[in-house]
Amino acid sequence: MTYQEEEQVRLRRQRSKNAIALAMQGRWREAVAANQEIIESFPNDVDAYNRLGKAYIELGEYSLAKEAYTKAVELDPYNIIAQKNLRRLSYLGEAVVSSEGSDKAKPEHFIEETGKAGVVNLYHLAPQKVLAKIVAGDKVHLRVSDLSLAVENSRGEYLGVVEPKHAQRLIKLIEGGNQYAAAIVSSAEDRVTVIIREVYQDPSQAGQLSFPPKGGEGLHPYLSDKVLRRGLEYIEAEEEFPESEGEIINEE
Repeated sequence: MTYQEEEQVRLRRQRSKNAIALAMQGRWREAVAANQEIIESFPNDVDAYNRLGKAYIELGEYSLAKEAYTKAVELDPYNIIAQKNLRRLSYLGEAVVSSEGSDKAKPEHFIEETGKAGVVNLYHLAPQKVLAKIVAGDKVHLRVSDLSLAVENSRGEYLGVVEPKHAQRLIKLIEGGNQYAAAIVSSAEDRVTVIIREVYQDPSQAGQLSFPPKGGEGLHPYLSDKVLRRGLEYIEAEEEFPESEGEIINEE
């Protein structure tokens, strides 16, 4: 490799790193500009088109996102990220609804002691036109509805219900005064996983674990920050999570 080629590789890597950093900070308009700059110099950069598409989705500019992902597929017909997001965009239409400043969860927000946090699957999912709006890291809200524990997005739209086994325990704790925070871990066409964390335990619930451990003592509930980071770095193929039993996820 010549010196000039090495410089091009270095420049491309540096610009990509900057674009990812902007996305990690939720600075989507700047991320658009950064990825467009990369594409001007490296017009066959599939990753830059995927990042550009992601930024446009976050800004609610779906038609521009579709253009970016379509170009990524033209360059790489087998690109899973672009294919997945084009399917997702088919449910979102052409609306332009900015999501700048949307409420995102920080990965470290979900690192807690044993029994305080767990990942669960949602059942009776909302239509795809609603699910298509959510991404990993979005904060969601819990709502007790009769004997079900519903999960809603920041706009109050229904996403699904927590599996009954865990819903019954959590409803009892919520009615006893406990408080919880929740966020999307992964979202696919037929599967949504959410992490729920106890943020306040009412004195009357002392000694009651929100998510009793299954594998013994000393386990640390852990949502790897790479789960959320991957969402921002556009590695958006479906993550492999346990078939949720509200299991503790452990750091490897």
